[in-house]
Amino acid sequence: MAEVILLTQEGYDKIVAEHDDLVTVKRREVAERIKEAISYGDISENSEYDSAKNEQAELEERVMKLEYMLRNAKVIDRSEISGDVVNVGVHVKIKDLQTNEIIEYSIVGSTEADPFEGKISNESEVGKQLLGKKIGERVDVSVPDGVVSYEIMEICK
Repeated sequence: MAEVILLTQEGYDKIVAEHDDLVTVKRREVAERIKEAISYGDISENSEYDSAKNEQAELEERVMKLEYMLRNAKVIDRSEISGDVVNVGVHVKIKDLQTNEIIEYSIVGSTEADPFEGKISNESEVGKQLLGKKIGERVDVSVPDGVVSYEIMEICK
């Protein structure tokens, strides 16, 4: 059985857009490069041909991966999300109880995670500990340096 891939609508739309671009634009560009490289003659020692074929293989691998993700995607319906508890698809503000720093995260599926944009996976240590918790609850997260304690300050859909 294939794994379910949790996605927000934004994440799903990005995957669809990337897939469409690869299939309609990039494939054509790579095919043109292969055609041009073949026109140079002997392909057995043609670095342009080898490079274009490698690019084609990488492109097709990415297309297959995106198609797999789209086939197995479960898009989070924001209207079904309760704003009472932390779940995939919500935005949460937490306070580090050691430093009093307020941190904001969006909880997303693992394929959308990007900590630099404040998007953490529901499968990450912090994400797992936050899931199902309510405002005011405290969570302890094991990190390499020990344990970090957070308090949930706000949950937004």
